[in-house]
Amino acid sequence: AQRRTRAYLPLIDAERQRMGAGCGAEAIPTDALPGAERYVGKVRDVYVLEKEKKCVLVATGRQSAFDRHLASIPFKGQVLNQISMWWFQQTSDIMPNHVVCSPNPNVVIGTKCEIFSVEFVVRGYITGSTDTSMWTHYKAGERHYCGHNLPEGLVKNQKLWVDALVTPTTKDKVHDAPISGEALVAEGRMTQAQWELCEAKAKELFVFGSQTARKAGLILVDTKYEFGTDENGNVVLCDEIHTPDSSRYWIASTYEARIAAGQEPENIDKEFLRLWFKGQCDPYKDETLPEAPAELVNELARRYVLLYELITGSKFKFDYSSLLSDTTGVETPDEKIIRDVKKAYGAGMI
Repeated sequence: AQRRTRAYLPLIDAERQRMGAGCGAEAIPTDALPGAERYVGKVRDVYVLEKEKKCVLVATGRQSAFDRHLASIPFKGQVLNQISMWWFQQTSDIMPNHVVCSPNPNVVIGTKCEIFSVEFVVRGYITGSTDTSMWTHYKAGERHYCGHNLPEGLVKNQKLWVDALVTPTTKDKVHDAPISGEALVAEGRMTQAQWELCEAKAKELFVFGSQTARKAGLILVDTKYEFGTDENGNVVLCDEIHTPDSSRYWIASTYEARIAAGQEPENIDKEFLRLWFKGQCDPYKDETLPEAPAELVNELARRYVLLYELITGSKFKFDYSSLLSDTTGVETPDEKIIRDVKKAYGAGMI
């Protein structure tokens, strides 16, 4: 799989150059989604249709970390959406989800839900480099984290004493912060019953994800889930699941040896890009960030595709039209998204 995906790099680089400063998915015009209100998130553009009680989520190539935009990654939107769809199908018996259908590789149509202002971060290992990460807090001497008492003697990248530790963070407009289950209920972010249900389901989803990843030669290190309530008050899983954006994955076969040698685990997610930015600047304080090198952007795109192929067991289907459209009149991916969404709306799927 590693060798096969390295052969994708010329195609990935060509798409990077075509995208330029774009994100791989332009705004959907009002004639395609009449009455929709658009919200631009860190990665997804969300179109909410109040009357139809639906939302259209368009995954883009935007790459964020440290609460900031870092780069645009080729084919990222397709990977995120398609790997989420695969996981949603695999886990629907564990937890109902918001998915109605996916009319385009970058698009999912979902039931409109009221999302809890909480991200359910679940960890199997102690690691991380951001301000909210468990290792950052532990290294600073904190031994009480998200309602959990942490034992002495933990070292970075080691497995935790439980298979799944739920460590929520707030989901706010400016900056996320760690929070305990008790505190988030006290703040009115959800009820006690909703917290208990989501905590239990987050653990169950993570254990299933970990077992599935192991079969593919991967370690699911940590991830985040988002839950919300539908119009009937039912709690459902929303947004995405076990993607390389919402999750940290390591290569299982090299983990023990690298830890023994004092090295970082071999990762297959965006952590190496986060570490590059931390080595170049202070991504939380510097007003202007350096531009990510093309080879790093291309490598991240390759790793995202690699993860898709390892997890699903299927070969990733590239949309080659993006490289032909300028010269042959073939639709661009942006135009395909608009066409497919408009068609889905006309067919009553939205």
